[in-house]
Amino acid sequence: MSESFKSKAFGIIACITVAITSIQLSEYLGIHLLGFEKSPISPIMIAIIVGISIANFNSMIINALKPGLDFCIKVLLKIGIILLGIRLSLIDLISYGTKGLIVVIPCIIITIFLVQVLRKNLKISEKLSLLIAVGTSICGATAIVALAPSIKAKKSEITYAIANITIFGLFAMFLYPIFAHFLFSQDIVSAGLFLGSSIHETAQVAGSAMIYSDQYEEPNIIAVATVTKLIRNTLMVIVIPYLAHKSMSVQKKSYKISAIFPYFVIGFIVFGCIRSLGDFYFLDNEIYLATWKNSIVFIKKIAEFFLIIAMAAVGFNTSFDNFKELGIKPFYIGLIAATTVGISSILIISIINNISI
Repeated sequence: MSESFKSKAFGIIACITVAITSIQLSEYLGIHLLGFEKSPISPIMIAIIVGISIANFNSMIINALKPGLDFCIKVLLKIGIILLGIRLSLIDLISYGTKGLIVVIPCIIITIFLVQVLRKNLKISEKLSLLIAVGTSICGATAIVALAPSIKAKKSEITYAIANITIFGLFAMFLYPIFAHFLFSQDIVSAGLFLGSSIHETAQVAGSAMIYSDQYEEPNIIAVATVTKLIRNTLMVIVIPYLAHKSMSVQKKSYKISAIFPYFVIGFIVFGCIRSLGDFYFLDNEIYLATWKNSIVFIKKIAEFFLIIAMAAVGFNTSFDNFKELGIKPFYIGLIAATTVGISSILIISIINNISI
């Protein structure tokens, strides 16, 4: 057995172990200790906290597990999101997707524009500000890594940008479910639009939506937030090439859309189609209807379990040592970007709701 295979296997096993432990601990604390019928303490939150605690206690162990952690974030997370498509019908996909597009596009434009206006006052390079802006407004580290080579960003600038979206994204992941419930407590669609359009990483959006679902017993919010976030991810294929060509340092060569297109979005839509076809076919078939419904529940549970595993990996990958040498100035612009996209999302959703009334 090769060392690389061992590292990957041990990393995956570590994340699965934390995920299972988090689920059991959530049930114990919420049901057995506090007496609720369903635990209000999300296993997602526990998994991240446990992962962060271990990561910052012994970094050498984490380095050994890195291949497995990356696999959980890059592969299992996407599989989990694809399987989440079973929650939605095609009508839901179109409805949530249309609303998500209306919210997401202005948020991206406003955030990128404001960060570029303010970067001179903060004396931060154009490249770093662009990386932070796209990472915050579109899809976190994926957008940063996609844009960086085209604008010839330095490694230190990439590190700064990823550190920004990691820190502010984690804060948003834990705090925004509370904000969403306070602002849109009677409107799950608006709450989901807010989470999906304002939190940075795909993993963070999925985790935040699951925290909301566990805390307020609103499972439908996961579907809304996920669709909205996937809309943001897909817009990367337009925004990244545009910013790359706007940058003075970009080379005169074609930008490959295929290299940055989030293909797992297609899988998500396919499972939405499967849900629609299944609901239609089994609606009048009482013999198989119960089996179909049980299958949907099973796929949902598998999807959520994969997301918890991925959240454990996110926790393991969050080392505070990486942030110590970054300095404070870049975090100002990160805070501005995170605040801008959050406030823009709230205002746009509120305007849409007022127009709809």
